[in-house]
Amino acid sequence: MVGGFNTNIRYSGQIFHVQTEDGGTESPSIVTLLYRGGAILFSKKTSYADQLGDADRESVVRQLMEAQHGAMVQALKSGKLDERIGVASADAQTRPPVVAKRAAEFGAGLISRRSLDEVILAHLAGR
Repeated sequence: MVGGFNTNIRYSGQIFHVQTEDGGTESPSIVTLLYRGGAILFSKKTSYADQLGDADRESVVRQLMEAQHGAMVQALKSGKLDERIGVASADAQTRPPVVAKRAAEFGAGLISRRSLDEVILAHLAGR
């Protein structure tokens, strides 16, 4: 059994933990887990059962573990996992906020300089 890897990563203002372990000959697989605050957010499992009989199995497993661990770290840092882990993408964080246009005041465009009497007379006259 090959020893595992652990990496803490600050991303999007939060700390994430990537852990990669070897299941050994009883469970010949490599498991990489992505955690935030102790909760598993994402996992990747790769079997190496077809390499159990290899003489250099330990070396091959270590290389597979390093590659899988590195790929998970890179996927997190690149934003590929943002949607799955519930963080806003880096694009969304760097984009300027959308500013709504100011709503028109009530009655804008309807206000007249004429007196109420003039408005009523014009209305009654049909103008």
